[in-house]
Amino acid sequence: MTKARPVSRLLRSLVRAGKAQQRLATKLVAVAMPKTVKGSPAATKKRTARAKTSLTMRQHSRPNAIPAPGKWSVGKFPESSVHAASHAPQMSYWLYLPDHSPATVVRRGSPLIVMLHGCHQSATQFAKGTRMNHLVETKGWAVLYPQQPLTAQAHRCWRWYRPDVQDGGGETAVLAALVELVCVQHHIDRQRIYACGISAGAGMAAILALNHPAMFAAVGLHSGPVFGAGRNAMDGLRVMRQGSTTDPHTAVDHMLSRHALQSKNAAGDSFPPMPAILIQGDDDQAVHPVNQHQLTDQWLRINGMRSDRTCERVTQSQAVRGGKRNAYETHEYLVDGKPILRVVRIRGLGHAWSGGDPSERFNAEAGPDASKMILSFFAKYRR
Repeated sequence: MTKARPVSRLLRSLVRAGKAQQRLATKLVAVAMPKTVKGSPAATKKRTARAKTSLTMRQHSRPNAIPAPGKWSVGKFPESSVHAASHAPQMSYWLYLPDHSPATVVRRGSPLIVMLHGCHQSATQFAKGTRMNHLVETKGWAVLYPQQPLTAQAHRCWRWYRPDVQDGGGETAVLAALVELVCVQHHIDRQRIYACGISAGAGMAAILALNHPAMFAAVGLHSGPVFGAGRNAMDGLRVMRQGSTTDPHTAVDHMLSRHALQSKNAAGDSFPPMPAILIQGDDDQAVHPVNQHQLTDQWLRINGMRSDRTCERVTQSQAVRGGKRNAYETHEYLVDGKPILRVVRIRGLGHAWSGGDPSERFNAEAGPDASKMILSFFAKYRR
């Protein structure tokens, strides 16, 4: 009990810091026709017309107010609450399937992105904030949004800081089983499955992909903590603010050794290449940018690349969106001319999804558009 209160206070402090960095607007809700009002039929007609005009203007000014045209379904995993109670809390998830797909996607199946929200977010808020459903619609990609149950973690944080989760247990095993279920139930291209997340969701996406490298073709980590450094919730907060205080290669080496042992026992292959895109704001007060530096070193090691970074290509760019201009720097680490690791640092960005819907917290309207960058990167790779 004595540890719970400091953790709760630190998390509340963390949320307040995140809120201060981004524009918070009133959340969009489902728009209904106005209720019956008193007055003449002519007055009622005018009020209705004004409401329709206002709705049209809002929809055009904020395209994400209009739902993407594909199929948006919700489910529970495991479906049996009795089974869930004996193993792990029952997890809600949302799945987006596009309305139209290119011929190649129809033939091979839809690529699948697993999107993992951050703390104090729901799956639907993350979907709306990132606008990912709208972006994948013309490409024919499917998007899976698992949601951490409040019964598992009071702030909906994925528990990336726990050793059992880092080693493939807990949420890692549940999420992998959920992805497998979606692949069985739908026409998914198993060579094109990707893991993506922000903050705690990014930490979980990294763990998921590294424990199941044969399942995932690439990862996208936005504002994520360094891999394998935490041991508990208090330690996780320290990692977010300071990065790893020990050599970040230690956790990677442990993971690679464990995989090598498992592969030897199962007569499997060595650890495959794992392409990654790392996106971070240089003004992030929740997850310090040192985490991105350490993740870069870890992912170079995971992909067997030299730490002297002689394969690096650096570009400077600017993005203009919502009347704001953001400069950002991209570092690419190449194998045969193809980026196996892309590291994006955005000037002035706090703890928020770059280029997201600012009506949802933890989203910054100013670009670059992180969702587009991640999709473009994922499109280059298949397992």
